[in-house]
Amino acid sequence: MLLIPAIDIKDGQCVRLRQGDLTSNISVFNPDPVEQARQWVELGAERIHIVDLDAAKSGKPVNLPIIRKIAKQFGQDVSIEVGGGMRTCDRVGEVLDAGVNYVIIGTAAVKEPGFLHDVCSEFSGDSVIVSLDAKDGIVMTDGWTKSTGHTAVELAKKFETYGISSILYTDISRDGMLTGCNVEATAELARNISIPVIASGGIRDLEDIRQLLAVESDGVTMAILGRSLYERTLDFSEALDLVNQYERGNE
Repeated sequence: MLLIPAIDIKDGQCVRLRQGDLTSNISVFNPDPVEQARQWVELGAERIHIVDLDAAKSGKPVNLPIIRKIAKQFGQDVSIEVGGGMRTCDRVGEVLDAGVNYVIIGTAAVKEPGFLHDVCSEFSGDSVIVSLDAKDGIVMTDGWTKSTGHTAVELAKKFETYGISSILYTDISRDGMLTGCNVEATAELARNISIPVIASGGIRDLEDIRQLLAVESDGVTMAILGRSLYERTLDFSEALDLVNQYERGNE
């Protein structure tokens, strides 16, 4: 199980949202995202999850200089995945050229599968993660305001044929709420596809990590950790220790 600390960047600062709300419920946890990345790297992170919230809203690479700096300083030590505003091949290219390993495509993949196909053709599909945000199992788009009418399983089965690296699955009712991960839905998705699933949304404490480890064999091989780390309901070092103990016990 790969545990991935999240850094959401808005107005140049490391923030966290509740249920993706960009207008309120925004908490600033570190004015310097580069320093925050350093902290996670020093604690043993192997991958960092970055979302450019300003780019998600505007489509413009607002925080690309910060992302480039993080990649330059820590790219030899960790892999970096970035989401937010991935709506054109040029934008994807800019981010990958900045030293990022993976781009995360959400609404644009769902609404314009032709665009996703173009990205996977122009760049390596291995560098593409598709983000599926679901409410009651139905994928939502446009900042979680519009229903696609399709289940996460339906869309994930379709997109895995494009050669993407993994699916990032978020239960939006739990995102940023510290109410526990929807392990059952995440595992059900993973069992229906052959590529890895990244769990996201609501992870609170070590018990959530234990529950995710129990379904790792189903294909849930990674998890995004956000507010739980910043509000210290979950200690990253303890979570890494738990994962290492589990892996040693299953050797």
